[in-house]
Amino acid sequence: MTVYHFVGIKGTGMSALAQVLHGLGHTVQGSDVEKWFFTQRALEERGIPILPFSKDNIRPGCIVIAGNAFPDTHEEIEAARELGVPVIRYHRFLGELASQFTSVAVTGSHGKTTTTGLLAHVMQGAHPTSYLIGDGTGKGEPGSQYFIFEACEYRRHFLSYFPDYAIMTNIDFDHPDYFANIDDVFSAFQEMANQVKKAIVACGDDPYLPNIQAKVPMLFYGLGEENDFQARNIVKTSDGMAFDVFVRNTFFASFAIPRFGTHNVLNALAVVALCHYEGVEAEVIAKGLQTFQGVKRRFSEKTVGRQVLIDDYAHHPREITATLEAARQKYPGREVVAIFQPHTYTRTQTFLREFAESLRQADHVYLCDIFGSAREHEGKLTIRDLQAEIPRSHLLAEENVAVLKRHQDAVLVFMGAGDIQKFQQAYERVVLSA
Repeated sequence: MTVYHFVGIKGTGMSALAQVLHGLGHTVQGSDVEKWFFTQRALEERGIPILPFSKDNIRPGCIVIAGNAFPDTHEEIEAARELGVPVIRYHRFLGELASQFTSVAVTGSHGKTTTTGLLAHVMQGAHPTSYLIGDGTGKGEPGSQYFIFEACEYRRHFLSYFPDYAIMTNIDFDHPDYFANIDDVFSAFQEMANQVKKAIVACGDDPYLPNIQAKVPMLFYGLGEENDFQARNIVKTSDGMAFDVFVRNTFFASFAIPRFGTHNVLNALAVVALCHYEGVEAEVIAKGLQTFQGVKRRFSEKTVGRQVLIDDYAHHPREITATLEAARQKYPGREVVAIFQPHTYTRTQTFLREFAESLRQADHVYLCDIFGSAREHEGKLTIRDLQAEIPRSHLLAEENVAVLKRHQDAVLVFMGAGDIQKFQQAYERVVLSA
């Protein structure tokens, strides 16, 4: 019996992939550090074993799937090579798996996780669908026709994929620890486009995507009239968004989404375009858009006392702007407080002024120490450099989160890609113990 062993199973992509294989009927286990991480809940619910790292976890008959954060010198990877056990990196294994289905890779600098989740939810209403979402959610549906998966551009990992379709939400300069500049990012997306087999669905409003050259049809979506799929008559309310879709200037259907911000209209429009191309009926698309509950760590809300607490993955200036816009749309007239933890020193250094500009859209700003990463533990700047760019901003530590109680009736938006959740959890403990 083959056992798929995941080295670093609590990673968001790794956890999701483990769930996919488990759902498809395979035997799955994995190992990781003992610190609790939100992705492990889904693994535990499925009875997937999570072990401490140990070379003894590797046995003949295993296939090892190695997380990208772990070097070849990791004890389990070395043990596998000594035993002659196959070791496959996450992105390469995912590429091989996707080739067994009608595959849709969802990529872009921003919005890919939400769009992947939304497309998977809508498509399930029409066909058996397996999916892998970058928030740690995965499902392997036996007999699936479609496999929808998030494809990350970091380190050009998405070049391991040769999907039937690709959705490209946008191109932006992110990951400055890897990409040299926006031209470098564009070149990666151009390479990805060359590997798509059937069609590309791309945002025509993006300044870079219309310049992609492809061997397959390109369908553009957006708010501009030159797009193949255009959203018109957008109505924003505190309940969500409503809009009409025109396909090459001909009315197709009206849709509503319980999400907020123009970026979510664009995400929905990408899904409409792909589903329309695959012949999914408008009624099925509309029902899926209306019932989508969102993905983890993307505008995840809870009410604590008279305050609304929002947990969001926003870690780039453009994402912060979109999240704050969404908060103001849903909660008009309420004070919006941004609690932000920068993610990586290189990104903070590169976008220091842009971060300040986006955060100044909040009524009050609290800043947490910069979160390093496995690849970058320290840098030349500190959180005080960002604070200096934002008048009247404050520094926040877990020990003084009680200061947030002064913002009664406010919307507290906790943003970041590190461990910003620990600040929200600390604050919730303070409020509940009062």
